Amino acid sequence: MIIVYRFRVKSKNGLLNQQARKVNFVWNYCNDRQKDALRFGRPWLTGFDLNKLTTGSSKELELHSGVINAVCEQFAKSRAQHHRPYLRYRGRKSLGWVPFKGRDLHREGNAFRFAGNTFRVFYSRPLPEGKIKDGTCFSQDSRGNWFLNIVIEVAEPPVCPLEHGVGIDLGLKDLATLSEGEKIPAPCFYRAAEAALAVAQRAQKRRRVKAIQARTARRRLDFLHKRSAEIVRTFDHIAVGNVNASGLAQTSLAKSVLDAGWSSFRAMLAYKAVKHGARYVEVDESFTTQTCSNCGALPDSRPKGIAGLGIREWQCSDCGVEHDRDRNAALNILRRGRATLEAGIPVV
Repeated sequence: MIIVYRFRVKSKNGLLNQQARKVNFVWNYCNDRQKDALRFGRPWLTGFDLNKLTTGSSKELELHSGVINAVCEQFAKSRAQHHRPYLRYRGRKSLGWVPFKGRDLHREGNAFRFAGNTFRVFYSRPLPEGKIKDGTCFSQDSRGNWFLNIVIEVAEPPVCPLEHGVGIDLGLKDLATLSEGEKIPAPCFYRAAEAALAVAQRAQKRRRVKAIQARTARRRLDFLHKRSAEIVRTFDHIAVGNVNASGLAQTSLAKSVLDAGWSSFRAMLAYKAVKHGARYVEVDESFTTQTCSNCGALPDSRPKGIAGLGIREWQCSDCGVEHDRDRNAALNILRRGRATLEAGIPVV
């Protein structure tokens, strides 16, 4: 199992700023060589080809050879992933990034040693024993703070038996409604900070704007981490509706959808489920609101279309059971998730 641990770096920030500029130079060099290949009709360069072209530049650039190799390989990988002939150049506005090979990072107690330098970090949680993998890097946030991201391979925990499951219906007023009946209210951190952010933007206080945005993002991530951890520790299989967050982010609901953080919440549930031996599955949520969770019918009394969005409680005309709209959807999502697991369809 591959896990990423993130630690904020205490020391050597000036050194990392210098190396980030040199990494940008290597990235832009790879982009120039790719454009040359396009101009002269040559085969597109792979990561191996770029490594050969940059051989021997480590001493001249005063940059570790593993960093140069990692940049070249990531350039070729990103170009293939995005299906583009070349990529954007990296400049002053690009956030700092220094990748390297996992074998080049060594532990020194609560610090780490790389390329002859010791980097002290805020050791917020212990790093488990395991092999440090490629993909490990230093990265910079919008406020200029540096972080060490360690990709490590650890043993997978035993899988829990399918005994206690939960269905989760995602929403805007309530972030999540569980099939157990519990509702997690949406904290709306961006909405709470919107007035202060508007004042700072009108006054053109860029540092203040960045501070408000960073604080909002941290509060949202902290909230989502805590709620997702509670769910994963309580249930052994989790089913979530596959609501199209990216599609809704293009509508008039965009601000509320992005503030809720649906995609981040589902991603946290997915990887934490693996970490705790639980099962996670995303199911089609079509008609989960309109289907009666008791009898499985689509009654005439169900809420329909846009006009039915304001109906939060309704009674099934077939079996007479009264439903809370969101909990009914969560129960149907749980049923579909169980059917997926019993059918043996591969899930996270």
